[in-house]
This record gives sequence, C-alpha cells and structure tokens, in this order.
Amino acid sequence: MSNVIIITGAAQRLGLHCALTLNQAGYRVIATYRSEKPGLSRLRQAGIECFQLDVTNSVALADFIRHIFTQTNELRALIHNASDWHADASSQNNPDLDIAADSAIFDAMHAVHAKAPYILNRALAPLLAKSALAGDIIHLTDFVASVGSAKHMAYAASKAALTNLTLSFARALAPKVKVNAIAPALLMFNQHDDDAYKAKALNKSLLQIEPGASELSNTVLYLLQSRYLTGKIIELDGGRALNLP
Repeated sequence: MSNVIIITGAAQRLGLHCALTLNQAGYRVIATYRSEKPGLSRLRQAGIECFQLDVTNSVALADFIRHIFTQTNELRALIHNASDWHADASSQNNPDLDIAADSAIFDAMHAVHAKAPYILNRALAPLLAKSALAGDIIHLTDFVASVGSAKHMAYAASKAALTNLTLSFARALAPKVKVNAIAPALLMFNQHDDDAYKAKALNKSLLQIEPGASELSNTVLYLLQSRYLTGKIIELDGGRALNLP
C-alpha cells in the first residue's frame, strides 16, 4: 500500500506543521520548499525528504516530476500548499507602467496557485490512481476565493481558479482519485502582527479564535481517511462567511 505524500511549500507555518503531522501519522512525506527556512531543519531531523523547488519554474517542475517517478510507483496524496501573496499594484498614473505591474502580479499569482497545481496534477495522476486506497489531491485555497478582495484581486482570482480546478479534476480523475480543497480564513497569526490587528482579525469570524495550524492538519487527515468525499471545498473559516453586518 502506498504511503507517499507530496506537500508543496512545507518549509514554514501551516505547511511545516502539516508535513510533520503526516510524518508522525506514518506517511512517507516528500516536502518541497522554495528557499531555505529555519523550519527545514525540523523536517530533515524527522527524516522527511526536502526538495528545493520553485513551482513557477517549468524546468524545475519537470525535473521534480521526473524525480518523483524514480522514487515511487504510486502516490497516496498530493497536497498543494505552496503559495505567494502580493497586493495589487498601486496606480502610477502611467498606463504603460500600470499594465506592466498589473500583468506581472497577475501572472505571478496564477503561476503558483493555478498553473503549478494544474501541471502537477496532470503529470502525477497516474501514480495517484495506482494507490490501493483512492489517491487524494488536496488544494489549499482561501476564504477570499468566494468573496473577492478589493486590494488583492489577482491573488483572490488565482485562488478562485484553484477552486475551480478542484471541481474539474474531481470529475476527470474519479473514481481512482479524490480531489478536494480546503479554504481557510485566519488560522494563525504572524509573529509581527500587533494586538490591534489581531483584535480586528478575530472579530471577523463568528468563533473569534486563532485555531492554529492543527486545524488544517486535522482537516487534511480527515480528507485522507474519507472514502466518499470528492469535489468539495471545506470552508475552514470559523463562520466568517456568516458574520454579516
């Protein structure tokens, strides 16, 4: 039975916690990272294979895919956690500059959140389909994919594209592979977040707590254990969508 799980963007925060949790649960985890982070030492100490990968680099992506085919004949799961976050460009009152900046941000957001998962899913689907249990693809999207964002339009649009890919791949890869998404709102703060920001952020949800990284890891484990869930977006948002004025 295959127990190999790939998780992208696992060098810090939610991805790091998820990789360690899956490792402790007995899975063989292959974790990718874009640049060196302190958390990588924890992954390596746990015996997790760490593969340097910029998912927006098509040559590097192809090398990684070839590497996976040399390492295993089947995959238990592919988890897309790699992410980037850019605000929309400020207007410079120069149409040429605005177009160039907008294009660069839009392309960057879609490259990491939509294009890379699309390529990896299609390339690795044959290995996922060989899993004794139904293989799993899990997309990490975002709360803003369903509500939009006034200042991060390109980011929100790219996460919405990933949400739609969840539906398409669920249809295309059934019944051998289950495909689901997790759409978090606030799960954990950054170290530099001040008290005023934290209070404002907590008040956006009904439950008004910082649940922590385990909330995501537990949801991932639930999806892996489910035999009958595919094409679903799990909104991990503390009731934020219902906290209307």
